Amino acid sequence: MPGYSVPDRFMHHTFLWGSATSSHQVEGNNVHNDWWSWEQKGAVIEKSGIACDHYRRFNEDFALIRSLGHTAHRFSLEWSRFEPKENQWDERAFDHYGEVFQSLKKNGIEPVVTLHHFTNPVWFHERGGWLKAENNAYFLRYVRRVVETYGKYVKFWITINEPIVYLYYSYLAGEWPPGIKSYRAAWKVFYHLLLAHVQAYRLIHDLYEQKSAKPVYVSLAKHWTEMRPDNPNSIADRVTVFSRDWLFNRLYFDALTSGFLFYPGLFCEYLPLRQSLDFLGINYYTLQRIRSSSKTGEWMGAMVEHAPGADSPVERNQMGWVIHPEGLSSLLKRLRPYHLPVLICENGICAENDEQRVRYIQSHLQAVTSAIADGVSVAGYLYWSLMDNFEWAHGFGPRFGIVEVDYKTLQRKIRPSAYVLTELCRKLMAQP
Repeated sequence: MPGYSVPDRFMHHTFLWGSATSSHQVEGNNVHNDWWSWEQKGAVIEKSGIACDHYRRFNEDFALIRSLGHTAHRFSLEWSRFEPKENQWDERAFDHYGEVFQSLKKNGIEPVVTLHHFTNPVWFHERGGWLKAENNAYFLRYVRRVVETYGKYVKFWITINEPIVYLYYSYLAGEWPPGIKSYRAAWKVFYHLLLAHVQAYRLIHDLYEQKSAKPVYVSLAKHWTEMRPDNPNSIADRVTVFSRDWLFNRLYFDALTSGFLFYPGLFCEYLPLRQSLDFLGINYYTLQRIRSSSKTGEWMGAMVEHAPGADSPVERNQMGWVIHPEGLSSLLKRLRPYHLPVLICENGICAENDEQRVRYIQSHLQAVTSAIADGVSVAGYLYWSLMDNFEWAHGFGPRFGIVEVDYKTLQRKIRPSAYVLTELCRKLMAQP
């Protein structure tokens, strides 16, 4: 298979900064996807409903982004809007997202587009979803249609958001649709998502080359958690941390840059495209302390603790996650051996007060600045999220936005943290 080189000019691309959203969390009324069906069954504490009504208010929201000076915005396309029934395409969805791209262009904002952000069309779900290898063809058909339609607007594509997080909650914990708890199923989904990215990467590059279009950069958004042993002197804890770090953090990137995947039941497999990342898309939020465990059912034989211990007080976000900016700096430096630029696709905090959000943004952008000073090629920083939104199984409680949303009136209000983000990112851009 041919390889695709990353143009040198990517390394010198203007630093991208701004914020991020995903379709189901902000648009509202995504009635044809599996999450909507899951909510109607009462499987979560709240239904997404109209969410933030971004589907109708996107022009207002993009004007707001422009007022803050953002240079980029990450968002996802909703597959189930394009193809509400198998092989039945809705031209109204194509027209709508065409208006979205035109609005971004009008406001001078670079789109960073995610093709799959946790949701699937109901018909895809009913066909077995990601459990069946043959279903990858449906995803690629969707990718082809939207890339052919919107490629003229897009340089940066994210194929799949947080594949490990998705398979964990959907196929191990059973808290997200389809609600399965099976190691065997999780491994299948792991592999099929990996192949889906590789196949989509190749397809996108082929489509751009056929049209002699502008350069294109393709990756996935990989959730990365800083992991530390609960007891640094415990060999068992350290081995468990090493194993979890390899599986949760490094395995996808290792497979997609080397072309080899060690997989249960196989000695190894050669993927159909050796190099299938043009940059490293990273989502970073928190630190986890790990200790080994022999309890039946513990994932990787480990117990995850969000707090390092009573003797070491830590600051946490609204959901109890430890705030650890040093982990972001450490992560960025660990990524240097991949020799690819890094785009921070998500980094943010849900907070009950904006002062904590301000501190979070300041400390984490300082971590980015430190990594850049140490020679890490960071292509951009996208805060999660632009606005308060539907946080999946947690409902509307967690507030991640630099823009407050009044869920009764749906009015937006810019928080002071938004201006801090603007000030610090502009300083980052100005650095030589």
